[in-house]
Amino acid sequence: MNDEIWKAYTHGIAAALGEGGVHIPSLLLQSYSRLGMTDSEAMLLLQIMLYAQTERNDFPTPEELADRMGIQARAVGMMLGRLMKEGFLSIDDYVDDATGLQAERYNWSGWLMKAAEWRASEKRQTKKSERSPQPASTEIRKTSEASATDLFSVFEQELGRLLSPYECEIISGWLDQDRYSEEIILFALKEAVFAGKLSLRYIDRILVEWSRNRVTTVEEARAQAGKFYGGGRA
Repeated sequence: MNDEIWKAYTHGIAAALGEGGVHIPSLLLQSYSRLGMTDSEAMLLLQIMLYAQTERNDFPTPEELADRMGIQARAVGMMLGRLMKEGFLSIDDYVDDATGLQAERYNWSGWLMKAAEWRASEKRQTKKSERSPQPASTEIRKTSEASATDLFSVFEQELGRLLSPYECEIISGWLDQDRYSEEIILFALKEAVFAGKLSLRYIDRILVEWSRNRVTTVEEARAQAGKFYGGGRA
């Protein structure tokens, strides 16, 4: 390697190091696929970390992330929704010290917690020296992912636009926290379309009303629909 090439090489390394970087615990890279995360989802989380740690952007838009990764914004929105549904990612509200305004930022501590739990589980299994195969959950996970993906897709089709990360979190909360079935959520969406009030807030009102009346099936929801609309639904 001659002097000119060596100088160019060293200048390139110095420039790359000067750009800064992201500290990534090795455990995250060791465990992400074992936790059911795809390569694209892991890269998406790393890009979110990069924005926060080196670019002071705690809440990059799906369009910004899509441009960085060279994929469609819709694909980013779907991945964000699944990561939040599975507990790898969440959105925190906070007050910006500089502006005094309320803002949002991504929180990936869920990924760290899941990775730590995975490591602890691996150590326990090693100590016990268990050779019996553990129940495989791959197919179950695939089915769950497909179901959630389809649900987000239906909402996007009805709304005529991509869901925001916040909206994905709301829908995921209906499934994971409120324990509404997918069928009930879709029927509530149908009722909102019928009423001409297509918003997640209105759909949430419908779901809460049904929950108060202990409605758990579409048939029961259909029976309650007339009461919810004040007798206006046949």
